[in-house]
Amino acid sequence: MDLRGALTLTALGAALLACDLVQRLLIAPMARLLPGNRDALLTEWQRFTAHVVIFFLRHMGGVRFGELPDIPSTRGVLVLMNHQSLLDIPLVVASMRGVYPRIVTRRRYARGVPLISHMTRLYRYPLVDARATLRGELKRLRREAAASTHPLVIYPEGTRSRTGRIGPFKTLGLATILAARRWSVYVVVADGLWKWTRLRDFFGNLSLMRTRVECLGPFESPAADADLDGFIMEMRGVMIGMLDEMRGVPTAAEPV
Repeated sequence: MDLRGALTLTALGAALLACDLVQRLLIAPMARLLPGNRDALLTEWQRFTAHVVIFFLRHMGGVRFGELPDIPSTRGVLVLMNHQSLLDIPLVVASMRGVYPRIVTRRRYARGVPLISHMTRLYRYPLVDARATLRGELKRLRREAAASTHPLVIYPEGTRSRTGRIGPFKTLGLATILAARRWSVYVVVADGLWKWTRLRDFFGNLSLMRTRVECLGPFESPAADADLDGFIMEMRGVMIGMLDEMRGVPTAAEPV
């Protein structure tokens, strides 16, 4: 175990527990009492918590973060991001400019996780659960996507990559969201995080972590009755191409 990593994770854990208390005792009541200021308040708080994570990892852990992109955060924006690490969420939140995004989240995280579980309820994140009745889940997800006044963020791989490469997309949920309305789609790729997939990985060699985040878009999504599967595969191809370019992998047209 790396001492610097252990101290960083201990300090960050204490900070996030403090944020959890502030969120429950101050932010949530204020959001209820001041409905006209709810979006502004929750936007600033979401962004603050993302920067808390980045601050501790950068200044205590020695993680090097590259410049983050500017992603518009308005109604009708859908962000597709690859999934390498627990840091993917704070990185995309810190990259978005505008009202807070709603992040499609596994239902199991809605209970028992400090700060995150309460945040999923406070921010009304769309929850997905593969074990639930599929038809009911998809209908609910489509209704939420159609009615959302906030941008959505989804990790279409559905699970963190253990190799850093782009995994297969879980297309059913993504197709349901795309069918709900027309979207301006942004593809976001983060790299340098895949060796720190699980929480315990953060206890060692944090100073070796180098992160880079890139964004392409917008891509206008097709109509609900168009070829959604083709569009999804196109977006996956864009994501793969972005990661290859970030890693300096030559394309088929380039000499090796």
